[in-house]
Amino acid sequence: MTRAIGLDLGSKRIGVALSTSDGTLATPYDVVQRTGDRAQEHRRIAALAAETEAEVIVVGVPYHLDGRLSPNARAALEEAEQLHDTIGLPVETYDERLTTVTAQRSLNEMNLSPAARRRAIDQVAAAVMLQAWLDHRRESTRGSADEDA
Repeated sequence: MTRAIGLDLGSKRIGVALSTSDGTLATPYDVVQRTGDRAQEHRRIAALAAETEAEVIVVGVPYHLDGRLSPNARAALEEAEQLHDTIGLPVETYDERLTTVTAQRSLNEMNLSPAARRRAIDQVAAAVMLQAWLDHRRESTRGSADEDA
């Protein structure tokens, strides 16, 4: 497994999550504020990837519930491509439907203040999405190993 950074691309903030080096657990890591300067934002993500020794970036894509591409999904796919061009690391995309809802529920259960929840929601949503990607990847690897046996 490899260390991965997960991104929840919002219009005001980019939530950042990080996997453990063995690729089994995702945790909230940081938030990159949107400044209107995408190149600067991507340089910040590149710096985070370098400092954490990430080998892959996983970008959440907010598909419609029926699986169709939403305008936000198209924008996320476009930005994922730009990230790859800028950073040079492999960039994968993963369906992030309902990750914000799941993150909100988790934060509500922690009895955090509304201000604390607002500060944490983006990186927790990124962690939920990244954990789903890690689990899917592990199951896919296990499934192909079973087929080879």
